[in-house]
Amino acid sequence: MDGIAASSGMAIGKVLVIKKDKPEEMNLEFQGVPQELNILTMAISKSKSDLQSIKEKTLKEQSKNEAQIFETHLMLLEDPEVIKQTTQKIEEENLTAINSYSQVTKSFISMFEKMDDTYMAERASDIKDISARVLTYMKGGEMINLSSLIEPVILITDDLTPSQTASMDRKNVLGFATSLGGKTSHSAIMARNMEIPAVVGLGSVIHELKDGEIIILDGFTGKIIVNPSKAQIQEYQDIKESYLNKKNELKKYIGMKTKTSDSKEVILASNIGTVADLDSLHENDAEAVGLYRTEFLFMDRDKMPSEQEQFEKYKEIIVGLKGKECIIRTLDIGGDKNLPYLNLPKEENPFLGVRAIRLCFKRLDLFKTQLRALLRASSFGPTGIMFPMIATYEELIQAKEILNNIKNELKSENISFDKNLKIGMMIEIPSAALISDILAEEVDFFSLGTNDLTQYTMAVDRMNENLTYLYDPYCPALLRLIHQVSLNAKEHSTLLAMCGSMAHDELLLPFWIGCGFDELSMSSMHILTTRKSILDLDSEKTKVLVSKVLKAKTSNEVKEILSN
Repeated sequence: MDGIAASSGMAIGKVLVIKKDKPEEMNLEFQGVPQELNILTMAISKSKSDLQSIKEKTLKEQSKNEAQIFETHLMLLEDPEVIKQTTQKIEEENLTAINSYSQVTKSFISMFEKMDDTYMAERASDIKDISARVLTYMKGGEMINLSSLIEPVILITDDLTPSQTASMDRKNVLGFATSLGGKTSHSAIMARNMEIPAVVGLGSVIHELKDGEIIILDGFTGKIIVNPSKAQIQEYQDIKESYLNKKNELKKYIGMKTKTSDSKEVILASNIGTVADLDSLHENDAEAVGLYRTEFLFMDRDKMPSEQEQFEKYKEIIVGLKGKECIIRTLDIGGDKNLPYLNLPKEENPFLGVRAIRLCFKRLDLFKTQLRALLRASSFGPTGIMFPMIATYEELIQAKEILNNIKNELKSENISFDKNLKIGMMIEIPSAALISDILAEEVDFFSLGTNDLTQYTMAVDRMNENLTYLYDPYCPALLRLIHQVSLNAKEHSTLLAMCGSMAHDELLLPFWIGCGFDELSMSSMHILTTRKSILDLDSEKTKVLVSKVLKAKTSNEVKEILSN
């Protein structure tokens, strides 16, 4: 079985299938309006109690950001429109509470699933989670309790809900696999934070699995092996043991400076999204945060977070870094990420539309509120603000002017902020790369977002499976563009960083060193491996390698040069 690798790791163990009833197919006898309304009220009350407990557990064991998911669930649970429509069906159509609630929530789920926006479509799982809980209590049943499993298992289900993920007994949940879902689903994100191996998007083939069967779940490749032979089990146990040994061996690089054999220093930073990511950052000895994605704070809510709420969250991250620098990206919403409460119009090509800095210019209330919160938080530790999706010189100047106006406001209000705050921008659009010599005069640093830069350079949707051959990190055109940015950055003494997925590419690492990158930012799990590789490099020799790569005509030639 092959699915999507959603959370790294490997598990070998027994299957526990979590089956879900289909209450919409049930034809229970109508007991009268008062009784059915009472069933609805009691089920919602029990569900509310559950969600409050899960929220408190998540807040204690993870972070406020993950707990916010269940605050949203509590609001959805008591949504006036859902309750109104359910009540009307009971009173006017004499439907049972089960059938009424099922029909109403099913219509909402269908509406979300039909949305073109991937992130919004996956939010249907939140409504399914709430609906399943309420319907279970309506039938007099009890929810599956994953917090008190009696033995280690690998969970199998259609769609593991966020509340189930949050309540997991980490000792006894070896991993999980689902037929639905993607890498951006809540469950996948939480699984990564909890370091539980996960494979999602397996499709209907997952229904062939039975309780008690032994499987191998490979969270690195997305592969599942059913009833493996002794030889296969031994093979994967060896792989797992080798992986853990290498992971332990890497610990000796903790505390070391990241520099080449000829003493060229490089900062290895982490990309983070929530305060929960700080544990992994410190464990893997990241030297800074090269990209803090602030959009997670704006998601899964029904209104924009206030200035004070944002300030407290940014402060929590900055203080939690214990003096390490934090580069914070301003709101990057649009494209595959949308916020319902912004009421953004549907666009034919959202990746080429009103997103990131373009949205902030249109919604200055949103942008200024975030900048005030960021500046206030900057007084608690070394901070940098980074603007995404800059395409022109005029956009950069406009963003800086708005920031300077906010600084002046805070000064007049006697509110402190870091006067030495670094200002930077992302290079993720070819137009910005081509005028990077001009842009370099206006910022303290560049950070290359290679995921979008590849997408826009090659005119390819990186999610389109039919065009994966074009979404190629070894493309000579892309590497030439990046090299030109590096030359312009160095000419103007502008710090050069990278925060895209190419930053930890083992083959490309010598090319980045040869180009003179000052900082590479990545997932925390890649920090020590990358440090180990850099220690073995000679920066002068990598410059020779760069000249060879720039002469290559094809991706295969590039890979051959880098491999040799």
